[in-house]
Amino acid sequence: MTDRLVEIGRIVGLYGVQGWVRLESFTEPRKQIFRYLPWLLGGSGGTAEIEEVQGRELGNGLVGKLSGYDDRDAAATLIGATIRIRRSQLPQAQRGEYYWTDLEGLEVVTLEGVSLGKVSHLFATGANDVLVVRDGTRERLIPFVPERFVLEVDLGQGRISVDWDPDF
Repeated sequence: MTDRLVEIGRIVGLYGVQGWVRLESFTEPRKQIFRYLPWLLGGSGGTAEIEEVQGRELGNGLVGKLSGYDDRDAAATLIGATIRIRRSQLPQAQRGEYYWTDLEGLEVVTLEGVSLGKVSHLFATGANDVLVVRDGTRERLIPFVPERFVLEVDLGQGRISVDWDPDF
């Protein structure tokens, strides 16, 4: 699990003429993306490992300057690239907290042992996060509310136990 790659952002555009790029960050807070180095960039040009990044907030977004990309033309080759890191670069989650990437792919079962499928992905609603659970024919949206709907997360067994009606 620790060598798995985790997508933490993407390069979405250019900023200026000195090789700076606009970034979309999936980290919380978004500036946290600059703390996880090296970055493994993936795109149409293959994969590149970036050891050094200068970065800052700019308005409602982020911009970064990646080592080795010193002008606008070089930086333009990065547009659309995903920014990934090794799972082992993330700090240990606190007790009762989980990285979304660790929940994806886990089997979801009811109190009665009925399998509802596997976690495809999660999304935030403002009130709570939501598990998107798919079983091949059906998709269920289950609020990630501990002790109400989510009763247990067992990463070792690859299972999430929920209090959820299978017909819902």
